[in-house]
Amino acid sequence: MLSVAEAQARILADLVPTGPELVPLADSWGRIVAADIVARLDNPPADVSSMDGYAVRAADCTPGGVLSLVGESPAGHPFAGQVGPGETVRIYTGSLVPDGADAILIQENAQQDKGAVTVTVPPGSGQYIRRQGQDFARGQVVVPAGRALTARDIGLVAAANHAWVPVRRRPVVVILSTGDEIALPGEPIAPGGIANSNTPMLAALVRACGGVPVMLPSARDTASDIARLAQGIETADLLLTAGGASVGRYDLVQQGLEQIGLSVDFWKIAMRPGKPLMHGRIGRVPVLGLPGNPVAALVCGLVFALPAIRTLAGHTAPHLPEDMAILGGDLPENDRRADYLRATLSRAPDGGLIATAFSRQDSAMLHTLASSEALIMRPPHAPPARAGTPCRIIRLDTLSI
Repeated sequence: MLSVAEAQARILADLVPTGPELVPLADSWGRIVAADIVARLDNPPADVSSMDGYAVRAADCTPGGVLSLVGESPAGHPFAGQVGPGETVRIYTGSLVPDGADAILIQENAQQDKGAVTVTVPPGSGQYIRRQGQDFARGQVVVPAGRALTARDIGLVAAANHAWVPVRRRPVVVILSTGDEIALPGEPIAPGGIANSNTPMLAALVRACGGVPVMLPSARDTASDIARLAQGIETADLLLTAGGASVGRYDLVQQGLEQIGLSVDFWKIAMRPGKPLMHGRIGRVPVLGLPGNPVAALVCGLVFALPAIRTLAGHTAPHLPEDMAILGGDLPENDRRADYLRATLSRAPDGGLIATAFSRQDSAMLHTLASSEALIMRPPHAPPARAGTPCRIIRLDTLSI
């Protein structure tokens, strides 16, 4: 059995990000930037006031001194003249600083009476002025390639004067669940059957990773049906299967996909839940076979499918980040498989995280999975651990997955 780290490395090794496309800035949230976005102008484009007040020459300002008001400079309507000795111009936040002025006398520190302005508290030279290019300069990279655009980034890109942005095409992920026992959610369920939770769950995971899910009908437990449904995936970026990847009599995914050219890289990993994980390729299309038990399918999806989809989407940090916590309960010695224990989170008196594993870790218990706020990660052959021991976790409470 491969280790988790080796399996991750082999899955990601030959993945190639999708090609670039231009999208409107308004539609770019969450997309992965395909090329560095460079500012087309300075921001601010010129020296501007950071406060409402008066543009002045700092050398002219003394307590009780009187300046002659010669004009105003509203935002978008700069003062056309120059501030000379003993003169001032009314100015507002974001307005261009007139030539000749080198400071802003804020309105709280001045008194205006018709055409005269009396200084109460003089400003220092350069005070309350935002300098040209103070935020960013023309030609500067404002958002690097490989970043998922946030609302903050979109504001920055707009300020850099871009209406369109280069992003990676969303990877198309075909999802195929297998099993005679599964039925569409909401449909009548035959004796011995269950509702198909894997397909909609994995489709949601694909969307959360920035991909486009294509959900195939469920395949029956025959190699020919699996092969038939998987025909025509050559335009996909990834085939994701759920179920049928083990070695039971009705685990026929490998056999079915081999009929349309599957080359298997590996199919067993040292992980719980999720030992029967398959990786291979059909032509240019990578294939990732997840376990059929829904908890194992999603945990393996987070550990393996998520970084694969994010790599295809061009993300430079494809893996979910890890955090540290302390155990909220004792854990037994681990065997040769890495464990990903579903857990709740709470806060210690010092503000640190406490991760408490559920007492039952069955890989078909979706209610427990949905109630989980973290996965406790335990390496193979980990010794018994007492409550209060530090542990590594993947936080689920901060994800939209």
